[in-house]
Amino acid sequence: MGNHTALRIFRSVQSSICSSCRSRIHTQAPAALRQFSTSPAPAKDFIDPGAPLASFSQGGLSSPSSAFGKGDYAGVVPDFDPNNPMNMENLVENEFAEEERHHFHVYATKHNTHITLTKPNRDALISVSCGNIGFRKAGRGTYDAAYQLAAFVMSRIQDKGLLTQIQKIELVFRGFGPGREAVTKAILGSEGRNVRGKICRLTDATRLKFGGVRSKKPRRLG
Repeated sequence: MGNHTALRIFRSVQSSICSSCRSRIHTQAPAALRQFSTSPAPAKDFIDPGAPLASFSQGGLSSPSSAFGKGDYAGVVPDFDPNNPMNMENLVENEFAEEERHHFHVYATKHNTHITLTKPNRDALISVSCGNIGFRKAGRGTYDAAYQLAAFVMSRIQDKGLLTQIQKIELVFRGFGPGREAVTKAILGSEGRNVRGKICRLTDATRLKFGGVRSKKPRRLG
């Protein structure tokens, strides 16, 4: 019954085959019928893509060096050892591991500047704004106020003895107020000489609207 079904299927697609190929297929009809067989062929050297890399060295599975060729990852993954199946997993874990670094957050708006120094677990050590150092109302959003705030925070870091605890610092900017450039100049100046060498990463955490809510209506004067 199975052979008759396969023959009917073969005849249904026969009209789409050219004459030269049809004559060759007729001479090899048993082989052609086997192409339409529904029985699955035995898989050879099947490798499960979801299996861990450690399983390459177990139970009849070939190693990554034999499956992909020795040194195939040399130009893509640095320090890859094809003879060590666990090497790839260690590289991935090290790439996404959270480093022990403090965070220096600078939130700069057009009305004020906020600076927060946090531990690696995000607990705040120092959190001040321009209003905490004596600036009031419109004076809090000026360039000079943000510069003095940055100098004040860096002096507090040294006075509280935090320089010995801090190994690495991630500088996180948010917003495009005048305090953004002021804090940068303070870090690059003489005020930031003790902190500047510990900065290992610069991040921009400014919020971006994708659609978002309706914008505030424009202010009309007069």
